[in-house]
Amino acid sequence: MQYIESLRVFVRVVELGSITSGGRDLRLTPAVASKRIKELEARLGVRLFNRTTRSITPTEVGRVFYEQAKSVLASVDEAEAVVANFSETPRGALRVTAPLGLGRRVIAPLVPAFTEKYPEVQVQMRLSDRLVDMLAERLDVAFFLGVPKDSNLKLRHICDCPRVLCAAPSYLERHGTPDTPEDLLGGRHNCLLLRYPRSPEYFWQLKTATGLRRLEVGGRFDADDGDVLTGWALEGQGIVNRPRLEVAQHLRSGALVEVLPQTPPLPSTFGCLFPHRKLQDPKIRLFVDHMAEAAREVIARPEFR
Repeated sequence: MQYIESLRVFVRVVELGSITSGGRDLRLTPAVASKRIKELEARLGVRLFNRTTRSITPTEVGRVFYEQAKSVLASVDEAEAVVANFSETPRGALRVTAPLGLGRRVIAPLVPAFTEKYPEVQVQMRLSDRLVDMLAERLDVAFFLGVPKDSNLKLRHICDCPRVLCAAPSYLERHGTPDTPEDLLGGRHNCLLLRYPRSPEYFWQLKTATGLRRLEVGGRFDADDGDVLTGWALEGQGIVNRPRLEVAQHLRSGALVEVLPQTPPLPSTFGCLFPHRKLQDPKIRLFVDHMAEAAREVIARPEFR
């Protein structure tokens, strides 16, 4: 079993480019991760990495071994998943990711109920508004708000989440309230954008009487964290396009005011992705089923409308 774990360390070190990152990804200290690599090299009788003070890269043998190690680990995972179907007690780690706001407000609070029911499952959650490569990061489940593009993954639709354009009263007093979507263009308003490589929000899509309208909006601020954008909006810095569930409390309190309600943003699809190769693993199926049902109930609550 330790040999398999050493293979996992080796693969992640190759993929992440450092022993520290590879070990951290597997919940190991750099010292333990380094020891596993050295043990693997001693067992094989070859050097798997070229090491300098600043970098670690696989040797030619290491690159060949990496491809074979990935295949071995995939076979082990599939075999364990098949065996798991015969067990009444799902067990093992679930690596889960979700957007920051959705993860904090909806997903994370639902995890304890699942682990209480299945105490031998460990949920390892990462929250980020950045797009992630599930296969490269070896994630089991990825929740999302938007339209995923990876057709190689299995998609589970949970529900559609309304979005809202909103701003603080102080901002609207200074800059005026937009009356039409066109008022958002030409620099007339500071639009707060969620931006990062491959971001889906370099533009906003609004529903109008004549159909969907795509707006190439701009502004002085952008961030890769949606809650940062909400914070700027609360400080009166601009207009933000956010899922209603993430700003509902501020709309109720009056700290934020909805703008252009007659032409709201296109709703976001709330769902989750998981690799096809994981379909046989009962804990993946149980987790997805649990979260989908519970999340629908949470989002339907009055406080999120």
